[in-house]
Amino acid sequence: MSVLEKWQNPDVAAITPYEPGRPIEEVARELGIDPASISKLASNENPLGTSPKALDALRKKLPETFRYPDGGAYYLREKLAAHFGVVRQQVVLGAGSNEILEFIGHCFMSSGRSVVVSAHAFVIYKLIARMFDTRVIEVPATAGLGHDLNAMAEAIEDDTCAIFVCNPNNPTGTLVEQDAVDAFLKKVPDDVLVVFDEAYAEIALGSMPDTLSIVKSRGNCLMLRTFSKAYGLAGLRIGFGMGPQPLIETLQKARQPFNVNRLAQEAALAALDDDEFIERSRELFAESKKYLETSCERLGLDYVPTVANFLLIKVGDAPPVTQHLLGKGIIVRPMAGYGLPEYIRVSFGVMEENRRFIGALKEIMAPDEE
Repeated sequence: MSVLEKWQNPDVAAITPYEPGRPIEEVARELGIDPASISKLASNENPLGTSPKALDALRKKLPETFRYPDGGAYYLREKLAAHFGVVRQQVVLGAGSNEILEFIGHCFMSSGRSVVVSAHAFVIYKLIARMFDTRVIEVPATAGLGHDLNAMAEAIEDDTCAIFVCNPNNPTGTLVEQDAVDAFLKKVPDDVLVVFDEAYAEIALGSMPDTLSIVKSRGNCLMLRTFSKAYGLAGLRIGFGMGPQPLIETLQKARQPFNVNRLAQEAALAALDDDEFIERSRELFAESKKYLETSCERLGLDYVPTVANFLLIKVGDAPPVTQHLLGKGIIVRPMAGYGLPEYIRVSFGVMEENRRFIGALKEIMAPDEE
């Protein structure tokens, strides 16, 4: 009997690992082409790159990488607290907001408990729950592939420890607004943790609910944000959560020492002041949204109207479409892993990349169109 057969955690053995968007380097090797000729439109990254203020901070701090980071991230937590009108003890940092989801697993999930998620929401919620032998209650999405908050509240059972609201939702780009959130919270018991996962909040092209007021006033709510999307710090892995102090102090118990590296902290400190970069990003995403949605309509393709920096497009048999695009040096995400086998998700690029994507998509979806 092997070590895996004898000792591997059965909950881990049952998991299919998360498959991120393929990296440019891998595709370039596979196709034998110049990496510079590839458009990666698969991971919802910021096509404008990294916040210039963050880059300046990184250049200045590179010589200090021999030192450990501030384990408590005092200055960044202080700045985030001032920015959002809370106190430092209400802020927890993670190596991406994804790590904070792991903290939630460690602190709240176990055998004999359940979590509630929406169908077609960020798949990591289900993966983490399964790692902790926690039952997943998956609630069908609305007709528009968004969260049905009323049905999610009604799905809560006596053993439900947490409920996850991805807003805007990845991969559908849908948004739940203030009225729906308010009605939802009236139905959620105080002993159920409500996680508002808002990775795209700063660049959302819709009216975000005021979850900040919610986490300030309720003892069971947590708001997650990230520097990956709006600020272009995906490669440094830094995100944060805010909530009532007792809840944050509990999550801190699961955090490993030095989980957020020194450069990530410095870049995030500077990026918080880069309002100009955020505005330029929002302008590009608004232009991209209009162009891609209009192009899909001209091609006769169904799509889910988005408020984020990506678009979910129904193409029929997604794998050959994905492969066709890959052959053109365009990386997108097929959505079978999210229960959407007929769809691809395309991240917004700069306008040249957006036009290149539509041109390649037209070749396979509307080859006779001039």
